[in-house]
Amino acid sequence: MNALTSQLDSKTSLTQVVLPQDGLNASAPPRISVVTCAYTEQRWDALVDAVASAHAQDPPPHEVVVVIDHNDDLLGRARRELPRARVVANEESRGLSGARNTGIRHATGEIVAFLDDDARARPRWLQALTRPFEDPAVIGAGGLALPVWESGAPAWIPPEFLWVVGCSYRGLPPTSSEIRNPIGANMAFRRSVLERVGGFTDGIGRVGRTPLGCEETELSIRALVATGGRIVQIPDAQVEHRVSRERTRWRYFRRRCWAEGLSKAVVARSVGSDAALESERSYVTRTLPAGVTRGLADAVRGDRSGVARSGAILAGLTITAAGYLLGLLSAGLRGHR
Repeated sequence: MNALTSQLDSKTSLTQVVLPQDGLNASAPPRISVVTCAYTEQRWDALVDAVASAHAQDPPPHEVVVVIDHNDDLLGRARRELPRARVVANEESRGLSGARNTGIRHATGEIVAFLDDDARARPRWLQALTRPFEDPAVIGAGGLALPVWESGAPAWIPPEFLWVVGCSYRGLPPTSSEIRNPIGANMAFRRSVLERVGGFTDGIGRVGRTPLGCEETELSIRALVATGGRIVQIPDAQVEHRVSRERTRWRYFRRRCWAEGLSKAVVARSVGSDAALESERSYVTRTLPAGVTRGLADAVRGDRSGVARSGAILAGLTITAAGYLLGLLSAGLRGHR
């Protein structure tokens, strides 16, 4: 938190975590709203599974809110075929950030959990994810997103880069730990905190098939600074995240790394580079070099795909860094016009 606060305290003063509007107390468990956002009928079966897995939690959530992102056909079908869910249309700009903000607006629980439309929650997911909120200093939590490969796991994708396909990656803490931000497919926040910081920022995050991201990173940083609270990762809170064949191709890997760099530049402009890249520094200086070494060692032991994994790490880092630098440069040029 020191790096975060030193970078941002000129904009936002830190306060103690006092959240009386949550209504949380020892005698009454908090109500939990699960929000799932969807934009295409091509993932209908996955959406049905996601919603069913949320309803099947023990104890079940207070409600499941499904937000349809500017797709009238999908909206009508969801309202007809998901009767147990509250189905609403995205009331903001097209994209994941606007859809999530709409879900927050319609949620009535004290805690809002987010589950991707192509992720299936494992049993006891919600219980594990929301248990940390018994500590009033905890404002957010995240779990693991485990890949389920529709066409088999490609040997060339290094585990350090599973974030490219929306899953938990090597380099995350293996035990319950304090983190800067959770992974978007599997996270929860106090609704009062989400409302306090104004929700997700429009213009950051995925829009349709455009593989942008980092909206949860930017929101988490603002929330940490605004409250002085904590966000924790709970490895026992697990979801299974479908990975389509399209996402296992080099073309997608390249596009996603480039988009991540651009997204990180947007976050850096919003909250400062120190805060935006705090977690990435350790990832780049420790996790990735170890991954390259591991891939080459695998190759020496006879695993030819080890060289491909090492090469993918180097290529992914280069492409992401190039996207980040271009994003900063473009913003600088616009600022001087």
